[in-house]
Amino acid sequence: MPRTTTTAPGRLLTVKQAAERLNTTERYPRRLIEERRITFVRIGRHVRIPEPALEEFIAAGVVEPLRLGMRRAA
Repeated sequence: MPRTTTTAPGRLLTVKQAAERLNTTERYPRRLIEERRITFVRIGRHVRIPEPALEEFIAAGVVEPLRLGMRRAA
């Protein structure tokens, strides 16, 4: 069965590096990987998270502020 090639995933981060970017312990990125909530790459026994995938995950969690009652100055 032929393998399909994809574009380069960008810089690959270790779980520790991903945890530092998320300002959490290593347990959180490992849980994201286990629950398949983030893209990851398996290299032998090692797991790496593509930097664009981590940025995408962070961007998906961004909540924009409400803009209620904003008035323009006359």
